[in-house]
Amino acid sequence: MSRIYLTGATGFVGANVARYLLARGDTVVCAVRKPNLCVEGLDVQLVTTPLTDVEGSARAMEGCDGVLHVAGTFDPGPGGDKAMWSLHVDATVALLAAAKKAGISRFVTCSSSVTVGFGSLADPGDENRPVDPDAIYGKTGSLRAYYESKLESERLTFAAGGVVVNPDYVLGAWDVKPTSGSLLVAVSKRWVPVYPSGGKCFIDAEDCAVGHVAALERGVPGRRYLLGNWNLSYREFMASCARVAGTRGPVLPVPRAAFVAAGLAGSLLQRVDAHRFAGLERHVLAAMAQHRYRTGKRSWDELGVPRTPMEATIEKALRWFRDHGHVC
Repeated sequence: MSRIYLTGATGFVGANVARYLLARGDTVVCAVRKPNLCVEGLDVQLVTTPLTDVEGSARAMEGCDGVLHVAGTFDPGPGGDKAMWSLHVDATVALLAAAKKAGISRFVTCSSSVTVGFGSLADPGDENRPVDPDAIYGKTGSLRAYYESKLESERLTFAAGGVVVNPDYVLGAWDVKPTSGSLLVAVSKRWVPVYPSGGKCFIDAEDCAVGHVAALERGVPGRRYLLGNWNLSYREFMASCARVAGTRGPVLPVPRAAFVAAGLAGSLLQRVDAHRFAGLERHVLAAMAQHRYRTGKRSWDELGVPRTPMEATIEKALRWFRDHGHVC
């Protein structure tokens, strides 16, 4: 049994990591800004030390065997760029320094698949596939800021001898907002006749949690691990969601041109009301029309990440959303 210092337990992925650690019998120290549903009733030690407080974090880490820095955010609203840099970069700098003071050498940073290049079904992207950020994320905007902050967090982690995990499209329980589960929720509530023309690499939230902990225990320092199991088009994914939910599947594709046009319109609307139309920028919406396929083979081979069947993942996620009032 180990004692693990965990950030991000009040978020989707971190909540699953916390539960996996507890199920193994580990002791978990959760650094949280404010407790919420995700940590309610959990047998964990909660600390409210700010992530950028080196001395306070070092004291809270005393006796811990490793650090999992899972806290993260995508904030397209006003001031979002600064918030993302603070959480992904400034906090990483401070936590790495705190871990060093506490004598902890095992450190994992949760980054994102946005720093990993993508490809086709026949040739999916992997950890070594480069990204053309100007073409994919634009030269400015929230998506580019997110990419830059995540990339810098990786650089800092590697420089300190840590390991990075890069989750792709995660689906499962404890998606309280919801975030990636919003498409499942929408399809489960009513018939959604249209589907985005792109695709993504999906992974069960519990499999993703296993990957985080395995990376801490046996990940190679200076290496990153893409956490993704199944490459599906959005049509295939939404059809599976509808099948599990007992609703009708989508039948009409939304062409790429429509997403590009909506993104251009959204960018203009943001100039009028940046808060109300946050996230409606061209590169964010255009992503829905791209086949962004990747492979998690390295995580399967080196970390032993399990591959829960997609429909089983959807069933578990839908059960959680129903139990928590997102779907009637």
